[in-house]
Amino acid sequence: MTEKIHKTQLGDIHYWTNILNKDSVTLVFLPGLTADHRLFEKQIEYFENKFNVFVWDAPAHNSSWPFKFDFDLMDKAKWLDEILEKEEIKLPVIIGQSMGGYVAQAYAELFPQKLKGFISIDSAPLQKKFVTGIERWLLKRMEPVYYYYPWKWLLKSGTKGVAVTEYGRKLMHKIMMTYDGDKKRYSQISGHGMKMLADAMEKDLPYKIPCPALLICGEKDMAGSCIRYNKAWHKDTNIPIEWIKNAGHNSNTDKPEIVNSLIEKFVGEIR
Repeated sequence: MTEKIHKTQLGDIHYWTNILNKDSVTLVFLPGLTADHRLFEKQIEYFENKFNVFVWDAPAHNSSWPFKFDFDLMDKAKWLDEILEKEEIKLPVIIGQSMGGYVAQAYAELFPQKLKGFISIDSAPLQKKFVTGIERWLLKRMEPVYYYYPWKWLLKSGTKGVAVTEYGRKLMHKIMMTYDGDKKRYSQISGHGMKMLADAMEKDLPYKIPCPALLICGEKDMAGSCIRYNKAWHKDTNIPIEWIKNAGHNSNTDKPEIVNSLIEKFVGEIR
């Protein structure tokens, strides 16, 4: 994997690629909120010699810092498109975990003709109809809530709350230690991310998925109402869903072999 930088007016975005064949599909891995490229280390390890692979540190995350918080979800999708265009990635299969899945839906809304496939890992639908007004109201006001709690509590909930396996928890602990001693930055990233979601939902756009898609969700996902959202998403769209046993919100780290197999099968069916 080769690390590269995409410059924007608000800051630099760091990303990694391994392009084997520009005429083939590219697996575009988008990590969740406060996580970074390391979240997909088991997927990169498995796929980097099989397919074209891309992963980034989202704006303001890990190496993509410093970064001004003057952007929304659509901006992230536009920056992603700029990078994919620069790298001549023509057939992206976007695999988004949690917040990464929302970025993928924004990308699909803006660039429906470019998307080859979409896999949601413990994410949720972006349409306004799936979320209550109270939930959107709360999403807009989370930054001071995060800042109120002691860092030790945030660290514990951010590791044990998203994974159920030893590997998954240790990995997320290592990722979260990026913010050790800088709770303000962690709170800003978390609060800004939540507000971005609410703002995108309130645009009330169709956010239709114009390509083959797959929903993946851990049976022990305790992050918000992710399980409820995925059940409703599947029922509303008939997008196939795979429930991962003994996996939490980061099901790709709790059960990497199973998730990798599902990704490989999905790509094989759409190539």
